[in-house]
Amino acid sequence: MRYQPYHTLHATPNVIVDGSPTDGTALTITHWPGYPPPEPIADDLSAQMAFRLLEHPDLLPAGVDAVSNNHFDQDGLVSIYALVAPEDAQARRQLLEDVAAAGDFATFQTRDAARLSMVLAACARGDDDLVAGLPADYAERTATLYGELLGRLPELCTHIDRYRRWWGEEDATLGASIDAIERGVVGIEEAPDIDLAIVMVGAGAPTGGGHRFGHDWVDGLHPMAVCGATQRLVVATIRDGSYQVELRYESWVQLRSRPTRLRQDLVPLAARLQDDERGDVIWHADRVGSLTPRLTASGATSIPPAMFLATLTDHLRTAPAAWDPFDVRSG
Repeated sequence: MRYQPYHTLHATPNVIVDGSPTDGTALTITHWPGYPPPEPIADDLSAQMAFRLLEHPDLLPAGVDAVSNNHFDQDGLVSIYALVAPEDAQARRQLLEDVAAAGDFATFQTRDAARLSMVLAACARGDDDLVAGLPADYAERTATLYGELLGRLPELCTHIDRYRRWWGEEDATLGASIDAIERGVVGIEEAPDIDLAIVMVGAGAPTGGGHRFGHDWVDGLHPMAVCGATQRLVVATIRDGSYQVELRYESWVQLRSRPTRLRQDLVPLAARLQDDERGDVIWHADRVGSLTPRLTASGATSIPPAMFLATLTDHLRTAPAAWDPFDVRSG
């Protein structure tokens, strides 16, 4: 197939991967909620489904050769590459699927995949000279990134060591975060019945953080270290008297590899904590349909850790489900 920028498709017959369809879309291959993929190729990542589509050519509508996506990220890049360069992509399938997981789920099997995801995120942020002169307009920016990186992906896969300038610093934080978990500087306790991981961060743990998705950045521990250490999809972090709760991206998409507990809305939890607050702190929670909703406080809270955890666990045990990625209405 051939890549065509999303904003130029109009009514052109096309296949959309890892995004939402247009008027001319003949087939949508995505794990996004609201767009169920054909069952023979359904999988956790859009990239995995793109590879499986190569094994089911009967699902591809005749005469459709344009493939596109409405945003840039690692999963989208690998998905498109599988369809525009299937022979080379198949030869690199294991690594490429790992890169897609590193970008979307912050998990990885090989360090090279993690590093390649870091380089792609640096490109998307525009803080490097691998892809120079990114347009301000998001649609044009997305088209430029795909246009440049689809051609460079084989080189990046083969010689990631040459790009240390773009992954070295972040990779060091990843290594330090993994080490802090292994040495017990960071402790992780799980409550599997409510799909909760409690991350207790001790003094001296890394603060540099790491990328998420195509261009986002989060401070603190590297997210790949945390997500690689637990499968729980609700992650509560306690550090220096501050608390955060995050619902991982896997609970937003149509995950196929294992059953998951449905998301609950964090907004009522923020209201409960606000009622318990005795200081000037403001508690805030993102809407449940966000990619990775977070609950945070605006400063140092007066609520003791034990009270915070008791309120959190009670909420997770009693609040109704508020997001079902397999329910089309959720999309």
